[in-house]
Amino acid sequence: MIHRRTFLSVASAASVTSWALGSATNASLAASISSSAELEWADVQDWGIEGKAFEQTEAYFDRLPSKAKGNVPDSVWGLSKHSAGMMVRFRTDASEILVDFALTSANLAMPHMPATGVSGLDLYARDESGQWKWVAVFPPKSQATIGALIQGLPAGLRDYAIYLPLYNGTERLKVGFSKGSSFQTVAPRNEKPIVFYGTSITQGACASRPGMPHPAILGRRLDIPTINLGFSGSGRMDLSLASLMGEIDAAVYVVDCLPNMTADEVNARTIPFIHQLRASRPHVPILLVEDRSYSGAWLIESQRERNLTSRIAFQEQFQRLRDAGDEKINLLSGDSLLGDDRDDTTDGSHPSDLGFLRHANAFEPALRKLLTS
Repeated sequence: MIHRRTFLSVASAASVTSWALGSATNASLAASISSSAELEWADVQDWGIEGKAFEQTEAYFDRLPSKAKGNVPDSVWGLSKHSAGMMVRFRTDASEILVDFALTSANLAMPHMPATGVSGLDLYARDESGQWKWVAVFPPKSQATIGALIQGLPAGLRDYAIYLPLYNGTERLKVGFSKGSSFQTVAPRNEKPIVFYGTSITQGACASRPGMPHPAILGRRLDIPTINLGFSGSGRMDLSLASLMGEIDAAVYVVDCLPNMTADEVNARTIPFIHQLRASRPHVPILLVEDRSYSGAWLIESQRERNLTSRIAFQEQFQRLRDAGDEKINLLSGDSLLGDDRDDTTDGSHPSDLGFLRHANAFEPALRKLLTS
């Protein structure tokens, strides 16, 4: 649904040039921005974020509801403050798109993941055929930033989407454009989403941009909303997460926790977790996902053994669920998630952009089948 809106504020160009500038290119950009007489700003909270599953949150961009505090593991609660998987859509004919953007943490990057992925904004647009294509990424230089996300756009009204940071929280996001440009808000879709529950890989480590984790890629390919419940180091099939997931009216649930779980944990937790989820959603398809192979598993026995033991345990639990009559539970092999060339991780464990593309390629046929069954 598309809504036209009345804009909340008009800012002088002087407020925009407060953006931290560190290069000749940025200096030129600032001069261009400052040449605009006036800008209009739209606060994304006024029309809604897609990828947010719960309304009653402690802060607007949180992923879990306030009632989850104290009921989920502390690590999960902390990570739920990250805005992974959230995106906002709008339509404009503006020649430049600006952002007024603030993060909850000044830690913008990690040793194995760039600031563009940890804390950046990622812009996509629909082309004439309706396909989403990447346009620009906004690399944060400070915790609060105002600046141009893209300039020099050709004339024409088109749809855009901005993906929010993967490993940082979003405090504020406003979209700016030249006064007189057409700007239409696009409300979050009402379709049932695919809910991804998992580990750091699901959350998005170590994508270079927020639009590159496989849940985001699959959302674009399948043209369906997605919910990212990935929690770095903390996707362990906790019953509290099964209860919360059961509150989401999903098209498919994806459970992808094996990278954080040993075989003993898989044996102890899989069936109770699925039973808890089934208590709320008895008929929704569930896709269980084996862990990806460590990149060094072909050579290092301990890595190979870690993959093998957890997968054997998972396959046994899956078969027990099927034998008990759950015909809507399915299993995706971990062997297909990364390539034999071993060139698709940043550290032997977390996918690079290539690894996430391969994840999406492995997930897509399984999800298409479940969505149409």
